[in-house]
Amino acid sequence: MEALIASFTLVALGEIGDKTQLLAFALANRYKSHGRILGGIVLATLVNHGISAWLGVWAGRSLPEDLLQWVLGLGFIALGVWMLIPDDDHAEGTSRFRGPFTASLVLFFLVEIGDKTQVATVALGARFEDAFLWVLLGTTAGMVAANLPAIWLGNRMQHPRLELWAHRVSAALFIGFGIWALL
Repeated sequence: MEALIASFTLVALGEIGDKTQLLAFALANRYKSHGRILGGIVLATLVNHGISAWLGVWAGRSLPEDLLQWVLGLGFIALGVWMLIPDDDHAEGTSRFRGPFTASLVLFFLVEIGDKTQVATVALGARFEDAFLWVLLGTTAGMVAANLPAIWLGNRMQHPRLELWAHRVSAALFIGFGIWALL
């Protein structure tokens, strides 16, 4: 149970303000199909974090205990510092994908590669090597908890004028994060 709670908490808090929330908002605003978007997010997270947690379990079982302790300790410290660094990746357009499920699945999987939550999932898998399933369920639930409000808000902005402003605000946020990252 500790693995589930730790995994959920770290990912849910780590995703607040992350590029995945902007992506979830943009997809929900474009497709107006929250169920399929959520399904794509869940499947992408299960696959991405499943591979990551498995890698962590492998490291936990393969590395000597003293080395693993140092790697985990320094890794969590590095993740804490990394949380202070703004993301500089931008969500790609969804025009080349067919439908909300596929767009969400592909984009979320790609956006999460090398992201801090993927690295955290590797570390959590190593820390809780006997609780792979709980780590995977916790990180996936944390991703859903962080992105569900963005999907809900994106679906509520269905009026054409609100949609125009939502696109402008999303664009401004993406540009702002890009400038912020460059500075």
